[in-house]
Amino acid sequence: MTLRLDPYLVMEGNAKEAIQFYEKALGAQQVFVQTFGEMPANPDYPLPSEANELIGHAMLMVGDTRLMLSDAFPGQPVQKGANVTICISIKDVEKSKAIYHALEDGGRVIIPLSESHFSPAYGQVVDKFGVGFHIFTDQPTNN
Repeated sequence: MTLRLDPYLVMEGNAKEAIQFYEKALGAQQVFVQTFGEMPANPDYPLPSEANELIGHAMLMVGDTRLMLSDAFPGQPVQKGANVTICISIKDVEKSKAIYHALEDGGRVIIPLSESHFSPAYGQVVDKFGVGFHIFTDQPTNN
């Protein structure tokens, strides 16, 4: 089983600026950048116009480390100093479920674990110690 922990930064609408900053300051290389407007539309959650150009997800490589970041969705507060979370990346849906449910015990669900356009099982939870986690299950590959 491969399990990876990556830092995940949530920005206050300045993720594009942060990407440029980390490219210069840390030699970061962009691997993936997508705005909320570029993501598939979800009729259950219409996208506010002010979110179109905000970063929905980005991944940078800093040396051998993946650094993930996004802008907060409009209306979601960002508390400076608490805007760093951990993304747990794993390839097994059942293990993702087990980790998610273990972390939510005594904690608080932010996004229920469910299938999305980018992952067969993705969710966000804050554990009982106040640490935020993204649970990301890699898409199966057809090699």
